[in-house]
Amino acid sequence: MTRALDPELLALPLRAAADAALQAAQEAGVEHADVRIERLRGQDLALRNGRLERLNDAVTVGLAVRVVHDGTWGFSSSPDVTVDEAVRLARAAVDTARTSRPLNSEPIELAPEPVYDDVTWTSAYDVDPFTVDPAEKVALFAEWSQALLASDDVDHVDVSLQQAKEGKFYADLAGTTTTQQRVRLQPRVTATRVDPGGGFETMRTLAQPAGRGWEYLTGDHHDWQGELAQLPELLVEKAKASSVEPGAYDLVIDPSNLWLTIHESIGHATELDRALGYEAAYAGTSFATLDQLGTLRYGSPVMHVTGDRTTPHGLATTGWDDEGVQTQSWDIVRDGVLVGYQLDRRTAQQNAAVLGTSRSNGCAFADSPGHVPVQRMANVSLQPAAGGPSTEELIARVDRGIYVVGDKSWSIDMQRYNFQFTGQRFYEIRGGRVVGQLRDVAYQATTTEFWGSLEAVGGPQTYVLGGAFNCGKAQPSQIAAVSHGCPTTLFRGVNVLNTAREGGR
Repeated sequence: MTRALDPELLALPLRAAADAALQAAQEAGVEHADVRIERLRGQDLALRNGRLERLNDAVTVGLAVRVVHDGTWGFSSSPDVTVDEAVRLARAAVDTARTSRPLNSEPIELAPEPVYDDVTWTSAYDVDPFTVDPAEKVALFAEWSQALLASDDVDHVDVSLQQAKEGKFYADLAGTTTTQQRVRLQPRVTATRVDPGGGFETMRTLAQPAGRGWEYLTGDHHDWQGELAQLPELLVEKAKASSVEPGAYDLVIDPSNLWLTIHESIGHATELDRALGYEAAYAGTSFATLDQLGTLRYGSPVMHVTGDRTTPHGLATTGWDDEGVQTQSWDIVRDGVLVGYQLDRRTAQQNAAVLGTSRSNGCAFADSPGHVPVQRMANVSLQPAAGGPSTEELIARVDRGIYVVGDKSWSIDMQRYNFQFTGQRFYEIRGGRVVGQLRDVAYQATTTEFWGSLEAVGGPQTYVLGGAFNCGKAQPSQIAAVSHGCPTTLFRGVNVLNTAREGGR
């Protein structure tokens, strides 16, 4: 399907402004210059018990110029997208680089990249959600809410939807020009049950955020009616569930939970800028340091993790990154061993001798025209086993264990090594069969211990692409959306905590 680019983005003086900025930067003697012109639209709505609580609709437009002058970065941006402003920004970026040069002890060199002249890319969606009347959205979610509230076992219902459309034009001195558009949605429905004693339980839908359009909310790609119909019964079962006995358990983990563990313990840990220490002041470093590339035993031999910015409907999927690099797929962990990192053009060039490549894998991204691109996460995913087992077959292998479904809270240290995760619901497994829900469950491990206990990964039929809209990084802070795919998995002998007892309850 051909998806039309936003006419309001195309109406901006894209090429004239970019050409003027690049010419001004070139005249100033820069080694590199690039220009981004962006039009970003976001819409966020929320309902409480079927009544609209929030509807925000915002548009951000701007122009950014980045240069390398005398081996030093310079950057400047403005919401004013005009030819005159583009020239001013280019000169301001060069002035910034000149001012910063005495403080720069590491001259900037960027990995080479082929030139892509006048290329266009759009993400995979059918219906632009911004063409749908907000009243239609509110009516659909009110209908869902009333259906849930009709149950005696549901006291409150919260529905939220985040939507984004990201349009970007990029040009650089080498001759690359790209025009791109991405659409994404994050829908959530949470049902709450209040017991007579004042306690409460919640249960949230498992539908994942996706690089899709409004069709995702109207029955394509997800059975909303079926999932919503289950929530009241699941809430009652959770309220009556036994509190878990802490100890070592075999865990069968659903993709709706494991995606977050992948994000925190693999995705962030294999960002090369973090492994090199550049994120230490804000978001921490990584135990997976560059000197361990090719030798670190990250997990068991069945562990195969890829970085991918090309997978359909991925939240981090795009055609070219914010440095003009064509996006790719590559191995991060192969046969349980660390074999790759996520790179931008600077870290790729700087560490080419160790990495064995001098090319970026397309992981530069800025969340707005007011921010400089930084190395951001790809869609980092655990691959399924060809012809691998079903979820039921994995459960059948467990004598005493827990089946973990859905994400909730989590905690991990600043080196991405010691962690614990909870979930939406937990099912006790006895003798290869699910026998009912448990509560107060959290699993705890170190990253290498946890992934080393991975015994089996499910087949492609169990694979689901999960993810989040709100991954934070960098100073000033930036937010990015990212997906993580995985199959159902079986881990042996993982430590399980009772969160109620740990919390003194």
